[in-house]
Amino acid sequence: MAFISIYTIGRLRNPYDHPSSRGFYDMGYKVMRQAYASGHLLEEFSSEGITIPEEANAGGYPVLTLTVWKSLQSLYRFTYGGKHSQALRNRNNWMESHDGNHSSYVIWWTEKVKDVSWEEAFKRYEYFLEHKATPYAFDLKQAFDESGKPSILKS
Repeated sequence: MAFISIYTIGRLRNPYDHPSSRGFYDMGYKVMRQAYASGHLLEEFSSEGITIPEEANAGGYPVLTLTVWKSLQSLYRFTYGGKHSQALRNRNNWMESHDGNHSSYVIWWTEKVKDVSWEEAFKRYEYFLEHKATPYAFDLKQAFDESGKPSILKS
């Protein structure tokens, strides 16, 4: 059985300790609490102490997440429902806009949770930026199932 990994990248509009960034962290806490309560989140990797790639560290205040989920469908439902959906609607209050050439996330399949790493996430993200969606690295708009076939996601 394969699992789904997602790496997200964003940049806060203001410094981490700025009062306006507090809303982001408050919402993030609620989002992650709901993710754990869902029973579908398998692993959350801490970004503390990692070396941030140049792409992610190009100014601003980068915020990175790396998580592993039981299934693509459970990730999709979580992303567009509940607290995370609220956070997405409010992201412009906290996050800088992405230009059209970059994505704020990348997804890939993994056989083992222990094989997921920040290095792998950075590699998949760079691949996705260069090649767009393939079974190796993709997004929710153009997803693939674990056998590499295009997958249509439903709420």
